[in-house]
Amino acid sequence: MNLTRHGFGAAPIGNLFSALTDEEAFAAVDAAWDTGIRLFDTAPHYGLGLSERRLGAALRERPREEFVVSTKVGRLLVPSSAGGRDDHAFRDDQGFDVPATHKRVWDFSRDGVRQSLEESLERLGLDTIDIALIHDPDDHWKEAVSEAYPALAELRDQGVVKAIGAGMNQWQMLAGFVRETDIDVVLLAGRYTLLDQSGADELLPLCVERGVSVLAGGVFNSGLLATHDPSGTFNYAPAPPELLERAREMARVCERHGVTLPQAAMAFPLRHPAVKSVVIGMRSAAEVEQNMTLAAQPIPDALWPDLFPSA
Repeated sequence: MNLTRHGFGAAPIGNLFSALTDEEAFAAVDAAWDTGIRLFDTAPHYGLGLSERRLGAALRERPREEFVVSTKVGRLLVPSSAGGRDDHAFRDDQGFDVPATHKRVWDFSRDGVRQSLEESLERLGLDTIDIALIHDPDDHWKEAVSEAYPALAELRDQGVVKAIGAGMNQWQMLAGFVRETDIDVVLLAGRYTLLDQSGADELLPLCVERGVSVLAGGVFNSGLLATHDPSGTFNYAPAPPELLERAREMARVCERHGVTLPQAAMAFPLRHPAVKSVVIGMRSAAEVEQNMTLAAQPIPDALWPDLFPSA
C-alpha cells in the first residue's frame, strides 16, 4: 500500500470543536489533494458520521486507485431520540458540533465490526476500505482481540478491507496487538512527538521487527505544538506550565536553525523507520496549505541534537 508521507486527518471536517460548511470541508480535502496527500483518515466517531459523508463526497470524482482511506470500528451509531437533524438545541457530547441525531455505542463484536464497516462504506460511497482500525479499545481489550480482530482479518481475507490494525492514544495496548495478532498498521496518536516519545522504546522497534506500518497522529499534541508561539492544550487539557515552557524553549531552538516549531513537529516522527506517514488534522484549505508549505521546507540535521541534547 502506497502511503504518502503526510495524511489528512478528517476529524475536523466532522465539525470538531466548531461547525464547518460542506463547502469549507470540501475545499480542505481538495487542497490536501492538490498538495499531494493521498491518505485520508476518518471514523464514524467523527461528527456522528459527518466526517465520513463529507470525505466520501469530496473524493467521489477522484480516481479510486490513487487514494487510501482509513476508517475505524468499535463505535456503532444508533439513532437517538435526543433531537432531530435540524434541532440545534441538542449537541454532541464528544466535542463535535453536530445535532445529536445518533448516539455512540461501544461494540467490538464480530457482528458489530461488520455492521460498522458496512455503514462506513455506505457513508463514504466506497466498495472497499483500504485500512480498517480498531478504534480506542482501551477498556475493551478482550473483546477487541478475540472478536474485532478476527472479524477484520476475515474481511481482509475476503478483500473487503486491504489492511487492518488499531488506532489509539496509548502505545501499550498497540504493542499488545502487534505481538499477539497479524495486523498491518497502527495509528499512534500523541505518543511519538517532540514532547512525548513514550512509544519509542518498545512499540516502534516492535513494529519494525514485525513489519507493521505506523501512522503518527496527534503530532501537535492537540495544539501546544501547532504554532511557533506555543499556547493552548496538551492532550486536550490545559498545558501544564513546565510543558508550556519546554515547548517555548523548543521553539527558541528551532528559531536558531531557521525552523518553526510546527515544522519540526511534523518532521520529527518521520525520522523513525517505523513511521510511514504523519496524519494531521486539518479543517480548512488555508490550514492545509500552511502546513504542507512548512512540511516541504528542509530541516537542517543539526536541529535534532540541539532539541534533544541528552539523547
